[in-house]
Amino acid sequence: MLQLCLQPSEHNTYADIEAAFKCLEENYGTKQEDLILYGQSVGSGPTLDLAARLPRLRAVVLHSPILSGVRVMYAVKRTYWFDIYKNIDKMPQVNCPVLVIHGTADEVVDFSHGKQLWELCKHKYEPLWVKGGTHCNLELYPEYIRHLKKFISTVERGPHSSRRISTRKSTTEQIEPSRKSTDSSLFELPRRSTDWREKPRHSTDRLERPVKNSGPQNGDRVRMSFEQVERSRRSVDKSWKSVVDYNQFERGRKSVDRLERIR
Repeated sequence: MLQLCLQPSEHNTYADIEAAFKCLEENYGTKQEDLILYGQSVGSGPTLDLAARLPRLRAVVLHSPILSGVRVMYAVKRTYWFDIYKNIDKMPQVNCPVLVIHGTADEVVDFSHGKQLWELCKHKYEPLWVKGGTHCNLELYPEYIRHLKKFISTVERGPHSSRRISTRKSTTEQIEPSRKSTDSSLFELPRRSTDWREKPRHSTDRLERPVKNSGPQNGDRVRMSFEQVERSRRSVDKSWKSVVDYNQFERGRKSVDRLERIR
C-alpha cells in the first residue's frame, strides 16, 4: 500500500518519491526503462535524488529546476552542509538523457540555475529556454508542449529500442542463409535427378521405333522390346529412390554444418 509522509521536509519528499516508484514497480510491474521522471521547481530535488539511484532510467525532465535550496536565495559558489536539495552535486550522477526547460524571465528561480544544471548533464538533450517565460507560465507557450513531445519521441527510440532492432536483424541474418541453402537443396538436386530420368526415356524411344516398322512376323521382338522398357522403368525407379535418400542425407549434413558454424 502506498503511504506518503505528512511532514514537509527534504527527507520526507525523498521518501515519498521512493514510495511512488516502489508502488509502480511492485504493483504494476513497471521497469526503470519505462519511466520518465518529471520534476518542477523544488520538485527537481527529489526527482534528481531518485534519478541518481536508478541506472536504467529512461529519461528525466527538469522544469524550472534549482541548483540547491541555498542558491535560490544566495549566489554562493560552494555547497554547505546545511544546504538542501543539492541538485548541483547529484546531476553528474544521472545516467540517462535529461531535458531542461527554463524561462529566461523566471522571477523565482533564476534562469542561470537551469543553464548550469544542463551544463552538468552527462547525456545532454537540446534544452528549451523559453524567452520571456516566468516561473509558472511555461505551459502556455506552444514551444513547451512541442519540445516536450519531441523529447519523449526521441527517448522512446533510444538504446533499448535499438537493441531490439539489432536482435531482429541478427535473427534474420541467421535464418536467411539456412533458407537459401534449403532452397538450393530442394531445387538443385531434383533437377539433376530429372536429367538422369531423361536418359532411359531416350532409350525407350529407340526401342519403340522397331515396333512401328516391324511386321507381324516380329512379335517376339516386340515382346523383348516391352521387357526392356519394363526393366528400364524399374531401374529409373531405383535411381529415383536413391536420389531421394541422397537428398535427405544432404539436407541432414548441411543442417549439421550450419549448427557447427553457429557454435
